[in-house]
Amino acid sequence: MNLTVIDHPLARHYLTVLRNKDTEPQQFRAAAKGLAYSLVMEATKRLPLQQIEIETPMEPTVGYAIDNVVAVPVLRAGLGMLDAVLEMIPNVKVGFAGVARNEETAQPQEYYAKLPDLSNASVLICEPMLATGGSLSWAVDKVKGSGAKSITALCVVTAPDGVKKMYEDHPDVQIIAAAHDRELNENFYIVPGLGDMGDRLFGTL
Repeated sequence: MNLTVIDHPLARHYLTVLRNKDTEPQQFRAAAKGLAYSLVMEATKRLPLQQIEIETPMEPTVGYAIDNVVAVPVLRAGLGMLDAVLEMIPNVKVGFAGVARNEETAQPQEYYAKLPDLSNASVLICEPMLATGGSLSWAVDKVKGSGAKSITALCVVTAPDGVKKMYEDHPDVQIIAAAHDRELNENFYIVPGLGDMGDRLFGTL
């Protein structure tokens, strides 16, 4: 199973803020960004490096650079993680995958996709809530259709159903998460979870 659950005091702190039903949208957004830093650090451990020659104030030396990384937030909840990626990888390109969940069937419904050529890119998909796995699996299909071969998913919380679907549909995709929760409820929400990530980010409860 390609699931890594990070274990860091800051990640636990921010996750607790996100889970708390009394957290206001402004604090929720800040916590989502703070947690995303930890997820990005773990996700980028395996990125390829390009060796480059530079000069320090003292002498020439060899350094390393990360290149050709593309972030793809799954709209709209994935936007809460995007700023952390942009700040940590300044030359990152950004694509967008818009999908809404049918609240009755929990199936993904595409409404927007805008992706660059991903043939040689390392792709970071930002999908905070991996519940049924339908939205993330659809997003991976999209980025693979644009040529992506190296794909990592950044999730705040995962559920067994979603992880199982990803393993069946895309066993090559690495999943980095802050928590792996117990189950889905009758409405396909993760429990204990943190509610609807998009609604809580943007105050549309």
